[in-house]
Amino acid sequence: MERTADRKKLIVRTSIVGIIVNLFLVVFKAIVGMLSNSIAIILDAVNNLSDAMSSIVTIAGAYLAAKLPDKKHPMGHGRAEYLSSLVVSAIILYAGITSLIESVKKIINPEMATYTTVTFVILVVAIITKIVLGTYVSAMGKKVKSSSLAASGKDALFDAVISTGVLISAVVYFALGISLEAYVGVLIALFIIKAGYEMLTDTLDDILGRRADSELTKKIKKLLNEEPEVRGAYDLVLDNYGPEKNYASVHIELNDTMTVAEVDELTRRVEEKIYRETGVVLTGVGVYSYNTGCDETATIRNNVQEVVLKYDWALQMHGFYVNIEKKNMRFDVVMSFDVDYKEGIAALTEDVKKLYPEYEVSITPDVDMSD
Repeated sequence: MERTADRKKLIVRTSIVGIIVNLFLVVFKAIVGMLSNSIAIILDAVNNLSDAMSSIVTIAGAYLAAKLPDKKHPMGHGRAEYLSSLVVSAIILYAGITSLIESVKKIINPEMATYTTVTFVILVVAIITKIVLGTYVSAMGKKVKSSSLAASGKDALFDAVISTGVLISAVVYFALGISLEAYVGVLIALFIIKAGYEMLTDTLDDILGRRADSELTKKIKKLLNEEPEVRGAYDLVLDNYGPEKNYASVHIELNDTMTVAEVDELTRRVEEKIYRETGVVLTGVGVYSYNTGCDETATIRNNVQEVVLKYDWALQMHGFYVNIEKKNMRFDVVMSFDVDYKEGIAALTEDVKKLYPEYEVSITPDVDMSD
């Protein structure tokens, strides 16, 4: 809970800094834009206003996400932050589309702008300010793993590019008398729309459920395999309920001679270890038994594995166990998304039965969920 509270404080503090800076830029750019009759500067001010609104939504999302679990939401409210990211992306898209419409109107009915020394100073200050703000917010977003902050930081750096474009158009007009105002406005609008679209799709990936982070899954498996009793860790599934709120289940392969008491002691130990090292809550630990009885089982395992892995779509075989007396064997196969699992199981079963026709074969398909 302490980690969640600290995270919320960092997000709120960073967002407040963003709000103050953006409102400061809105006021100055709006005044300069109206005095110079510059649509590009006015739209730049609108963009900064949308950034301030986005920061407000980010704060609201952080507070909702930090709420403690309750009876209705036993996994907490962490996913509320993804909803706030959706709202932020909608605000950015709306600002971009509105800016695009206004810029096109100015192309059809152009109006000349008048620039002064103050205009150039304001634009230079805005560019420097946005670079500093974007770098700071991006660093904080990465630190606390907040998609909203990361997007806001990226957007601020985009704003610096946009303001640079406005500055260049002002210099061109001042030096050559060529007005690029409305066209720069279109460019600004397209940048805003692009940023909003990318944030929208990225957030939707979080809500729909994206592939688990490769570094995290490898670390969890490494920690499990460090235990002397564990012969392998498989079927790791991560369920995300918000930033830094991950729950996982996994299968570990153990010798068939271990007692229930020994397995219980081991699973409790690894659950504590995984949470301590990664912050992931290991909610379920399944067990595969490993034959230790005779050499014949090892021979059968190797023969079956050779048959299974000849297929490119068969990525891994694990959880193998054979009962020689009862003449049955069971194992899992991780399959890629390139094959229909029913067809895959049928092909594997047929091949294994050719090798061991007297055995009952049970194959469980696993999805390629993590690295």
